[in-house]
Amino acid sequence: MDFTHAKAPASKKIALVAHDHMKPILSEWCEKHSEKLKLQHLFATGTTASKLSNDTGLAVSPLLSGPLGGDQQIGARIAEQTLDMLIFFWDPLASMPHDPDVKALLRIAAVWNIPVACNPSSADYLLSSPMLDQAYDYRVPDYNAYQKSRV
Repeated sequence: MDFTHAKAPASKKIALVAHDHMKPILSEWCEKHSEKLKLQHLFATGTTASKLSNDTGLAVSPLLSGPLGGDQQIGARIAEQTLDMLIFFWDPLASMPHDPDVKALLRIAAVWNIPVACNPSSADYLLSSPMLDQAYDYRVPDYNAYQKSRV
């Protein structure tokens, strides 16, 4: 696979996802970091978006519920390079009927080389990074070269 570069803008587009019993933890985390988060463009799946908006007052663009396609919507936006970061509070000890969706979302985030936090500690690190508020150049798959190699 060939690679090229993409540039994340100074104001990031951040996807926020949490499994049901992790939603209160994500909400608390967002409240703690609301001053920084209100400077970003936030997206969230289904009930997570409603809960975060109600609990924190942050503007969060809602997508579908995760199991009903919201995880795939986020994955598609990552592949289209219209999301810059993924905050996904999931519980590795709980069984989930939509586990394949979770794995696919984490895989696509890794393929497209975007920052991912899976718990409050790693999310704290991402939000405290000096790169949060500045443009950031990073490596991504070169889809045009990939298409040409397939013809």
